[in-house]
Amino acid sequence: MERDQEKMQFLGFFGVFKESYMIMFSWRKIFSLITLTLILPLSLIFLINMEVSQVMFGGILFYSERISRTKFGTPHQKRLINTISIEWASFIIFKLIYFVFFLIFSLVSTSAVVHTIASIYTSREVTLKKAMGAVAKVWKRLVITFLCTFAAFFIYNVVAGIVLFIWALTIGENIYGMATLLVIGILYIVGFIYLAAVWQLANVVSMLEDSSGIKAMMKSNELIKGKKGLSLIITFMLSVFFFLIQFLFSMVLLRLFHVGLVWKIASGVLCLLLLCHLLLLMLVIQTVLYFVCKSYHHEIIGKSALSEQLEVYQGEHELVKATGVQQDSHV
Repeated sequence: MERDQEKMQFLGFFGVFKESYMIMFSWRKIFSLITLTLILPLSLIFLINMEVSQVMFGGILFYSERISRTKFGTPHQKRLINTISIEWASFIIFKLIYFVFFLIFSLVSTSAVVHTIASIYTSREVTLKKAMGAVAKVWKRLVITFLCTFAAFFIYNVVAGIVLFIWALTIGENIYGMATLLVIGILYIVGFIYLAAVWQLANVVSMLEDSSGIKAMMKSNELIKGKKGLSLIITFMLSVFFFLIQFLFSMVLLRLFHVGLVWKIASGVLCLLLLCHLLLLMLVIQTVLYFVCKSYHHEIIGKSALSEQLEVYQGEHELVKATGVQQDSHV
């Protein structure tokens, strides 16, 4: 790390970004390798999914409209129904394949970045091979954590849908109803951002501590306390940048068909580069935030304890328990 961990509790919004960029530029060789081998494919998978999904779903809507205009029970309608069934099956299969590859590259990228920053902090040798070797040791914990957070997001959205349904039945679209809807929308966004912040920190907890799933999420939630405002603001800003890149890619490449091919390619490359940079920055920041929150709660991860945890990934020691991280308060 570029500064003593015990002093990291005083980092604010700009301090966290500054610290993250200092790490990225000081160790740009290893982070460039991680970007080229992991984050670039992850970004390509995401953008390809956007384009292919829109094309495939557009076909589904097209055949659905034709079915609605076709006389019921005719051979032509039956052919259209068979066609749309195939379109839906293809769409679902594509989404499943996308989800698997996106999850793999996402988890591998997370573990590689977190391991790299932890190695930098403990002054250990930093190589892509060792970072990739950590994946085999932690992928199960990261998958369990991902599934738990996915379930949490699903339940959260179901509850939000129920609240919206109740609003539509009881209040409706009047001046008071719209004001209530605005409040509900704001509360939903705040809750969603908070869940995202907990999830991102839980990934680091799963990587550096003997925790996974709900346990990692609970630990993450405890760490965020005291730095809740900082975590929410940073997560919100990164989310805004993420959606802006999606919007740019969607508007320029998928909708503005009258523009030239060269402009589309240039815009696509720009979106790809921006997304690669943003994803790397998000992974680095979530790791820095972990150390900031640990420092705030005086749960200092000493070099010796963290070094032993990293040695676990190379099979040198038994797993270091999370209770053993509060040592070496001076680094």
